[in-house]
Amino acid sequence: MKHTILIVTGLGDSAETHWQNYWLQHFETAQKVIQKDWDNPLLEDWLESLKTAIESAEGEIIIVAHSLSCSLISHWSKENKTHKIAGALLVAPADVDSPEHTPEQIRNFAPIPLLKLDYPSIVITSSNDPYISVERAAFLAEKWGSSFINIGEKGHLNSESELEYWEEGQEILQSLVQIIESNK
Repeated sequence: MKHTILIVTGLGDSAETHWQNYWLQHFETAQKVIQKDWDNPLLEDWLESLKTAIESAEGEIIIVAHSLSCSLISHWSKENKTHKIAGALLVAPADVDSPEHTPEQIRNFAPIPLLKLDYPSIVITSSNDPYISVERAAFLAEKWGSSFINIGEKGHLNSESELEYWEEGQEILQSLVQIIESNK
């Protein structure tokens, strides 16, 4: 893959058995955004870490965000414009606007910006994700101008989902790359 794959994990970071960690090993160009505090995230701190990672990455970037970091990407994209971002895979967005779906410590990421992203993107959800309803994930995808994929009952698409290298996700990533290439 010629793009830098920028892995952006969510609350608590990704456990060793999370598919994002497998992708860090699998993709030669993969890099991870390191946050100051994984367990008590502050939006401004996380935005600064993301900005630094984007600025230091080589070439064009495909963002691969999970959970809380999907909101982070929408906040960053609202304030920043760069041609370095070729596209984004936004996996299992957490509904930080909903007290019933997410814990209080991530409420500072609300409200989720609902502006169209300036690059191709795909939102992936599961029909039984405890942190967002399918309808809300589809709504976010529509507002962000993203394609939307519901991959069925696979939980929060995290370590508990036991996806390992998550081949289905890799296929979706390849479809995003094709969209990016066709837009050039």
